[in-house]
Amino acid sequence: MNLITSLFLGFVTAFVGITPPGLINMTAAKVNLKEGKRSAFWFVLGAVIVIFFQAALAIFFAQFIKERPDVIVLLREVGFGIFSALTIYFLLIAKKPKKKKGKIKKKSTSTRFFLGMLLSALNFFPIPYYVFVSVTLASYNLFYFDTAHVFIFVSGVVLGSFLVFYFYITFFQKIQDKTDYLMRNMNTIIGSITGFISLVTLINIIRYYLK
Repeated sequence: MNLITSLFLGFVTAFVGITPPGLINMTAAKVNLKEGKRSAFWFVLGAVIVIFFQAALAIFFAQFIKERPDVIVLLREVGFGIFSALTIYFLLIAKKPKKKKGKIKKKSTSTRFFLGMLLSALNFFPIPYYVFVSVTLASYNLFYFDTAHVFIFVSGVVLGSFLVFYFYITFFQKIQDKTDYLMRNMNTIIGSITGFISLVTLINIIRYYLK
């Protein structure tokens, strides 16, 4: 029963954490609209593989990190730098997507697979998120830091993440003919998301140093 609970909690926490529009799920939607569902699923596969290791790493260091707030701040500072760079890229450098005409242009699925891995690896936020989640659940005796519970919990995280990405891909596929505006402004949307994340991260960093 405890293992089933760990699977369920991993699924739910991933679903809650990834459902809000973010860099990875919005990029999955963008890949789907531009190149088709096959490329989008390869992108998602690359992303969830990295998410698996991020969640496992977060839980592994959870007990250490909860006693070291300076480590959390360091992760925030690194994340702030990365997301600031992504914001500048998407808002100022990336070319504006053109309206799609004719057949969907196919690209190498391996390219999208590694793109999913790259963007997921650049997203450091799952690490402090799952540190917080695992420590909180453990405090209520809903999670244990043994190998079996960690593996099952992380498997639930992967399942929840994949389901959210699937919803994003399927939803955008169904309204593909009505998303010309979204396509033209996708870089702006993603840049705004990364900009918001950068701002929130910066506020948290400043609050820490002003204590």
